[in-house]
Amino acid sequence: MIHEILPVGALQCNCSILGDPITRKATVIDPGDDISAIVRLLEKHQLQVEQILITHAHIDHVGGAARLKKLTGAPIYMNQLDLPLLKMMDVQAGWLGIAPPEVQPPDVSAEDGLQLMVAGETAHILHTPGHTQGSICLHLPEQHLLLAGDTLFAGSVGRTDLPGGDFSALIHSLHRSILTLPDATRVLPGHGPATTIGQERESNPFLLQKG
Repeated sequence: MIHEILPVGALQCNCSILGDPITRKATVIDPGDDISAIVRLLEKHQLQVEQILITHAHIDHVGGAARLKKLTGAPIYMNQLDLPLLKMMDVQAGWLGIAPPEVQPPDVSAEDGLQLMVAGETAHILHTPGHTQGSICLHLPEQHLLLAGDTLFAGSVGRTDLPGGDFSALIHSLHRSILTLPDATRVLPGHGPATTIGQERESNPFLLQKG
């Protein structure tokens, strides 16, 4: 599997490109900005975007999705519970002092349990509300990989003080959907370095709390 990680935008969101080296079909996760750089990576690997997946509707994760869809024709997957955040993109842009990007509602709601073919393998959507109501993670069991969005970080968890945030729901999501995964699972957060489930289970202070 081809896996390119590109930190994009002012907040350095970890955008992932997951590609099948045989079919050259790709999934792009969280194209928040820097679409030209994402396109260059796609061209480097001769990949065609099959689907665009948004882990949650904060501007740094979704800001470039509509542009990428225009360029590729690929459908956008995002959980429908984050539609209110999508509709307040002008407010979100104001937080960063930038012009609001063009946004579009998702073509498909990324619901809990939804299975997608990603880079030739079956991937599973995990609905993990807390950072936002519609936050999701993408689990690729064959790759022992979790794309965690802003639900889980190395040594921390997603903030819950923005609209739609709920700390109790976040902790519950982590215990219900994330800590049930094998310790060897590699976790790529929405920002910052990768970690593992085992490492976070042992040392993440937020995961020592009851779900």
